[in-house]
Amino acid sequence: MIRVALKRLPEGEGLPLPAYMSAFAAGADLFAAVGEELTLLPGARALIPCGFSIALPPGYEAQIRPRSGLAIRSGVTCLNTPGTIDADYRGQVQVVLANLGSEAIVVRRGDRIAQLVVAPVSRAAFDVVDELPPTRRGAGGFGSTGVAPIEGAR
Repeated sequence: MIRVALKRLPEGEGLPLPAYMSAFAAGADLFAAVGEELTLLPGARALIPCGFSIALPPGYEAQIRPRSGLAIRSGVTCLNTPGTIDADYRGQVQVVLANLGSEAIVVRRGDRIAQLVVAPVSRAAFDVVDELPPTRRGAGGFGSTGVAPIEGAR
């Protein structure tokens, strides 16, 4: 287990801290720190504050992910998913919620709106080469594995 420093901001007073809702949950639920109810119309999006900021250890990131129950029940998801919080970011954690459903939804103070997953980060060094080593797949992408070639495609 890693330790993450968390600073509660004034708009987060009285709200729960990020919380794991089961013994083996990968993500900690995040709670809306809105001052008043916010109605998210179908097709709309909004930036929802969570009322805290964090300091991740070097070599880690925090990912913001949708809550599956909210997605299936209401059609609400997170844009920019997974959103990345870098180890050197010190601003408020916020979630871009989008209503892909057919009905308006109301976001209330304290609603569980997303999950935060803390994960290790690998950094890469990029080497410029003239050719890449060949593979059986080659440049095929976007569903190209396990399907017949599309007629006329290269």
